Order: sequence, then structure tokens, then C-alpha cells
Amino acid sequence: MYRTVFVTNYGYQDVTVVGAGPVGLVLAAELALAGARVQVLERETEPGEAMKAQSINVPTAEALDRRGLLPAAEQVHRATLERLGSFGMQRAGSTAPEQRFTGHFAGMVLDADLVDWSDPDFTAHTAAAGARMVPQPELVALLTDHVTRLGVPIHRGVEVTALEDTGDGVLVGTASGETIRTGWLVGCDGGHSAVRRLAGIEFPGTEPEFVGYQAVADIADPEQLVNAWVYSTKGAYRYGPQPGRIAIVEFGVALADRSAPVTLDEVQSSLRRVSGIDVTLTALRATPTRWSDNARQAASYRSGRVFLAGDAAHVHPPFGGQGLNLGVGDAMNLGWKLGAVVAGWAPEGLLDTYDVERRPLGAWVLDWTRAQVGVLRGDAKSAALRAIVADLLSTRDGTTYAVKQIAGVTQRIELPGDHPLVGGFVPDLWLTDGSRLVDHGHRGGFLLLDRTPDGAFAHLAAGWSGRVTSVTDSNATPTGVLVRADGVVAWASDTTDRAGLEAALRQWTGAPSSATEPVG
Repeated sequence: MYRTVFVTNYGYQDVTVVGAGPVGLVLAAELALAGARVQVLERETEPGEAMKAQSINVPTAEALDRRGLLPAAEQVHRATLERLGSFGMQRAGSTAPEQRFTGHFAGMVLDADLVDWSDPDFTAHTAAAGARMVPQPELVALLTDHVTRLGVPIHRGVEVTALEDTGDGVLVGTASGETIRTGWLVGCDGGHSAVRRLAGIEFPGTEPEFVGYQAVADIADPEQLVNAWVYSTKGAYRYGPQPGRIAIVEFGVALADRSAPVTLDEVQSSLRRVSGIDVTLTALRATPTRWSDNARQAASYRSGRVFLAGDAAHVHPPFGGQGLNLGVGDAMNLGWKLGAVVAGWAPEGLLDTYDVERRPLGAWVLDWTRAQVGVLRGDAKSAALRAIVADLLSTRDGTTYAVKQIAGVTQRIELPGDHPLVGGFVPDLWLTDGSRLVDHGHRGGFLLLDRTPDGAFAHLAAGWSGRVTSVTDSNATPTGVLVRADGVVAWASDTTDRAGLEAALRQWTGAPSSATEPVG
């Protein structure tokens, strides 16, 4: 048993989040908005500078939008585009809409001009389109400011070394010998999660086949490299899109100690082996990263009062920055649910829906990235497969499909209800006053759009005042939409279905607590 010490710097918190990356910061912010007392513990003393995800997908951009962070994200987006300049960001003469970018599948860059941007899945999610080019370091800075404004303390230099679930809380031991008592503990501490290991949660999956690098370097002879993905029998490499940026995938080599710094010689040697070119790197201008295609998913996202989110719950190759976006989705989903349980208006059983809803999306991302590994291999069979996939991706339908998957606009969770909006992320619902529905949800909680002639839906939801914000609008369809705090549509109707709305309110927001009239 632990000797419980109440440390002045920490004290008791409803929830302790381990990890101050994007996932941990989003989760902490959502918990704070739900009224929970929350703190963040981070092993590193300073935010990391290593190169990671260079952009975010639509659900992540819309998550920022829902919390009033869209202007800040758009500012980062514009600065990123200016920094990248014209170095391969968009093909000359492209007719794709401004600021549209597509990503790649196994190194095959998707042509924006082949995308059907009129597809309803795209047109329903355009408001946050100018907030996609947000690299991970800038996202961390933006979110750090957000949680600081919400009064959430971030304790750096704190390494978690032990934990005990006591049934009514969790005791957390640190490397400095302190013990912190908290109501709930969430591990957002990466693929080598100490929280996952200490909680005894298994992490099954597939072993790695390659070592990857991402770096920005000074190159003595950059003209030897190609501003595109180039394949070889050893793997693949990419030079660009900005000057000096290098990405490498090398098969058949062992992954070095992940804790050891990536050296100039290590990157140069790998690049030479994969490219077959004696290119010379003279300096590294950013902290490089080393990674692999290790793909695993936690056997459970929860063990008692301990939860996992982000890379602590699932790891896979970082193609397309899927890990960051998947983790932010985890945080948004768990944040409001755990906050509701802490606040006392939701039963603990609500927390079981976190694993149920997020696990299928995690499994899909693992398979999406595993498929790209199969295409990237340097053997003849994979080369033949790559040629067929490239053929498919040279078509309008094929490119549109791939870009929709990467953008995240087709993500859904299985929820009861037959309206097409239910289970998907809320689309851009514009109101007659020029605002959007999500503009009214910056403080978290549920949003209800009421377009009935007599305000019937808002009147009904008045009993859930404090949990549900009702927004009335002119008569149109959909007549009513109930949006969870994570942006998922819980209920929608094109009629005046009061019974359906009441059932959804009771399912997701508990029993009514008041009869306060809504503010229109």
C-alpha cells in the first residue's frame, strides 16, 4: 500500500491526466469545461520540438472550432502556408479550391484536381477548412494557452512510476517519491505509456518491419534528391515539400533504442541506403524523429478508474498524422463523459461507451496504415500492388475516396436513430442570424438546435438547463439536432418528434433537473 502524501503542488484532483501532448491537453480542457478539477502531469520539463504531425484532419479542426479556437488555428494555418511557400505545396495550374490539400497514401500523393470537392461529405464540413495546416508543436502551444486560460495546472518534470486503483480513487507514485491521490487517472503518455504498463493492460498487435525517419537538414547536394516520394528495393524516401525536409522508410533494419537521440550520420546512412545516392547532409536544423510500423491496440481502454487515450491506447505508423487526430477524438469523447460522471449527473456506466465507440475507429486506423506498409515494401509483389493502387488513385472516384478517409469526413459511430445525421460529426449548420450552431458551444456541453415554429424542442430541453444549450432558429430542416459535447450528433429529426428528443436527452444527459426556460 502507498503512504498517501498530500503534496502542496498537486493536492487532490477529480482527474489527473498524464501527458501534456495534444491529447492530454484536449482532454484536460474538456474536463475543465465540464466542471471537473483536473491537473496534467508531464515527464518532460519542456514541450518537445521533435518533428511529428504536420497537419490536422477535419474532426480535429472542428474540435478546435467548437471551443472558439478556430481563429488561432487559422492564423497558424496561414503562417504554415507562408513558410512552405510554393515548394511543392500545390501543382502549378491546379484548379483545386484554395487551401485544399490532400495528403498521400503510401507515398502516392493524391491529386487535388481529381477530388470531387462537391461530394456532400466535403461540402458539409467547410467552415474549418482554413485551419488544417497546424503542425503539432504549434498545436501544443495553442492548446497549452487554452488550458491555462481554463485554470488547469500543468506540472512538468513529473514521471509516474507507480499507481494503485483503490476503488474510490487512484494513488499515483512519482519518481521523486511523492504520492498523489486523484479520483480518476488517464494515460495520454504515448506509445510507451507508463500508465498502461502500470495498469497491467495488454497491448497486442503486429511487429515492426521498417524504421522511419523525419528530419529537416542542410544538404550539400539537394539537387540529387527528388521533391516526391521515390521507391526502391530498400524502402522509400521523400524530399520536401519544404526545403530540407526528409522522410525515409527503410525496411529490413532493426529499430534502434527509441530513447537515443537521432544522429546526423544515422539519417544520412539510411537515406543513402534507400535512395542509392551518396547525398551528404551537413547539419540537422530541427529535432528529427525515429519511428516504425509497430501497430498495436490496447486490450481495453479502461481498467477500473484508469483510462488510456491517444498513443497510449493505440500505435501505428504516422502516415497522414492519423495518430494525433485519432487521439484528439479519444480525448473529446472521454472528456465530456468522465466530466459528467464527476459532476454526478451521469451514471458510471456511461464511461463504458468510451471503449465501445472509439475502439472501432482505432482498429480502422491501424488497418489503414498497415495497408500502406504492404504497398511500400520493396519486393516485386508489393511493387505490383502499388501499381494497381496507383491506377485506382489516378481516378476521380479513387482519389475522392482516399481523401475523404484521410480528411476524416466520413467518420461515424454507431448510435440509435435512423436520421442520416445521427452518429456523424455535426455538419456546418448555419443559422439565419449568420452564426453557426457550433458558435454557441464554446463552453462545452450539449447543443440543441430548435427550428420548430413554437420552440417546442427548446421548451422540452429546459429541464436540462446547464447541460444543454438550446439555440432557436427559423423553420427549416433538420427541425431539431442534438449535438454531444464531442461534436457527434446524438439525435436529429425533420419533424416535431418530442418523444424522440426526450429519449435522447435522458439517454445522454441523464434525468432533468430543473424547469428553467431556455434563452432563445
